[in-house]
Amino acid sequence: MKSYRKELTFNTRTRRAFINITPEVKRCLAESGIQEGLLLCNPMHITASVFINDDESGLLSDFEVFLEKLAPEKPYEQYRHNGYEDNADAHLKRSVMGREVVVAITKGQLDFGTWEQIFYGEFDGKRPKRVLVKIIGE
Repeated sequence: MKSYRKELTFNTRTRRAFINITPEVKRCLAESGIQEGLLLCNPMHITASVFINDDESGLLSDFEVFLEKLAPEKPYEQYRHNGYEDNADAHLKRSVMGREVVVAITKGQLDFGTWEQIFYGEFDGKRPKRVLVKIIGE
């Protein structure tokens, strides 16, 4: 069995953002040479998420509105976590959107449903953050 590991780095200009990282993940899969196996992709930060969904601008806007209603950024003093940092809302948003994705690899391709894409969700950005891509298989 082969194993492949790579870290991708993202640095958003805004506090919150959704980035379709499918092309970068596909490049990792091609580099790995693995034809059959599993791919794990997760952020290495507790205020970011990796998830699978449709790459449709209305849906991504809906996510932003939905998450802001569930865990509004301000007022900062509404959260017990905020004190040293002001990012409690980002931790909560990450919990809702999830930590990682696992995708089957079949014949050297990500085994996706019709509209599935991999996204990086940033909830406390404006600094470099890493995303791990780990692939195992043959």
